[in-house]
Amino acid sequence: MAGVDLGGSGSKKRAMNSDVNMIPFIDLLMVTIAFLLITAVWVNKSRINADAQVPGQSDCHDESCLQPVEKMLHVTVGDNDFNLVWKQAGTVLSETHIPKAGLEVGEGSTRALRYPDLAKAVETEWSRQGQHLDPSDRKVDQAVLHSDNKTSFKEIVAVLDAIHATQRDMKISDGSIKKLPAFNMVFATR
Repeated sequence: MAGVDLGGSGSKKRAMNSDVNMIPFIDLLMVTIAFLLITAVWVNKSRINADAQVPGQSDCHDESCLQPVEKMLHVTVGDNDFNLVWKQAGTVLSETHIPKAGLEVGEGSTRALRYPDLAKAVETEWSRQGQHLDPSDRKVDQAVLHSDNKTSFKEIVAVLDAIHATQRDMKISDGSIKKLPAFNMVFATR
């Protein structure tokens, strides 16, 4: 057994010497070490790789098995205009500037802002550059909306509505053809 002296020698008080049983402390230490050694081996096995690689065939390094990068329409909201840019893997394919001409519709609390010129330009650009035009194609084109922090919510909603106004025919599961939005929209801020 181990002993611990808590002082008190030379004073009139009672000595506070006591015996401390060290066996439970040693047992606790051994169990903790065993637990850490056992779990350290399995930590690497249960870990998920969280790198930024796109899912797919990881062993594919040949150009024949790589999927082509699709074109995307980038709509940038400027102070005085809109910039429509078709990009494919960082390469600019076409660029169009549309003057910002807003139109207020509705009355009272139902007033809303609309951009009819932007909606027409997006539809024209999609008919010229869009990849998914065939009704049997179940995919839709991608549109990315870029705006500043100072852009008002009302203006962002009006731009999203203008992009959403472009409709395309799509064959649905029962075989009928239905009008659906041509773009899947993503919102990005700077």
